[in-house]
Amino acid sequence: MLAPTQILQHLQARLAIALNQLCLNHAGHDQRKLLSLLLRLPRTPTGAPQLEGRQFQFQREQGRIIQAGYGCAMEWETEGSGRLDQLADIATDLRQRWQRIDPDATRFDAFAMLGFAAGADPAPHIEDHLPNAILWVPEIGLRVNDSGAVLILSARLPNTRENLEISWNAALERLVPHLYGPIVSPMMPAVLQRDFAEPDFGGWSALISEALSEIGAGRLEKVVLSRRLDVAGPRCFDIGRLIGALGCLFPSCQIINLRRSGKSFVAATPERLLSYQGKRLTVDAIAGTTTRAESAERDAALGDALRNSDKNLREHRCVVEAIRTALSDYCDDIAVPPLPSVMQLTNAQHLWSPIEAIPRASADFFCLAECLHPTPATNGQPRDLAREWLRISEPFERGWYTGAAGIVEPDLTGELWVLLRCARVCAERAELYAGAGIVAGSNALSEWDETEAKLQGMLTALQYA
Repeated sequence: MLAPTQILQHLQARLAIALNQLCLNHAGHDQRKLLSLLLRLPRTPTGAPQLEGRQFQFQREQGRIIQAGYGCAMEWETEGSGRLDQLADIATDLRQRWQRIDPDATRFDAFAMLGFAAGADPAPHIEDHLPNAILWVPEIGLRVNDSGAVLILSARLPNTRENLEISWNAALERLVPHLYGPIVSPMMPAVLQRDFAEPDFGGWSALISEALSEIGAGRLEKVVLSRRLDVAGPRCFDIGRLIGALGCLFPSCQIINLRRSGKSFVAATPERLLSYQGKRLTVDAIAGTTTRAESAERDAALGDALRNSDKNLREHRCVVEAIRTALSDYCDDIAVPPLPSVMQLTNAQHLWSPIEAIPRASADFFCLAECLHPTPATNGQPRDLAREWLRISEPFERGWYTGAAGIVEPDLTGELWVLLRCARVCAERAELYAGAGIVAGSNALSEWDETEAKLQGMLTALQYA
């Protein structure tokens, strides 16, 4: 087994050979061209490390899938109602200008991170470290799956061999020694102090009463109310330990970390906004929730009750039909399961329908994201009326909570995840978010308990971070 120093030397030798073979004689001075070099890792990393500076990680314990990026080769930020249209134009143009070199025949590809906040307009009252929407190509990317692992070095063109050699060797020296460290063990559980909650239970009850009035009057069918909880720990939270704890608690969920300016936005989400692979699209409809139980018999009974709950089935159908309608303008062969399955997580059970479709040639990754986001699973129905009601009534701005983030391939396919079960983390402080769908028949206490269960997953992970 190669030691990390030997792996670094191996990669630097492969880099030197690849650079000597590169043709860098680009006519003109177009600064929009991008070069990516893929190098196979001779040994699978133990994980995606936390380094200084800007970075992102997407990883799922189930299947050992990791996609991470460090530093920045190119990025674009947008905001406002046309934010995804603008990024679509940029990505389409970049597709023609993105040169990818794969001397090791890895069969992987380069990638960019796409992410955006819940709303298209800036949230001035949130001290967020993230722009409203971003397309981000990292200087060095990491991809790991069951077929192996690869590093992707990217840089803007035109460039010189000398500059690439200096910057890419420095990037390898920063990252590679940390790829093979010991798996981070959890800390002893800490006691977290709850500093601030918005709304409190009284405010929550009042909001639900208002929402039920809107639903009773026929103006809304469903609306998703959210809570914010601020906590403080006795030590600075370790993001690597937090991600590890979330992976253990939620092995089937996508664990996401987005970090800029010393702050991290961390999520453990079960919900794909969309997965566009090959010619097929998959969208998760997740709505309708109950708790878990320690005894297998009681747990199964709760799942059966969820499957047969009129209130939860209505909430679920609302999401399914909204997704079906949204996709009908862009896709053919939309397939919806006749009955939802029950998705079991550590702290909750959800009704789940994976919806599949075939996008038409005119539909790209970005327009599919635009047509789907937000679904009634995080916003409400009708979409625009629910969004406006929440803008006026919800006592805080969501920022990136219930936004989306994921990976875009150079061919404009990829995967986006809804940012749920989130925490904005800085030093020893964290802001947590969770929500619940309100429909006719909802009551304040049960919906409060649902959000408490959702918050508890992140709270538990933070205790061990």
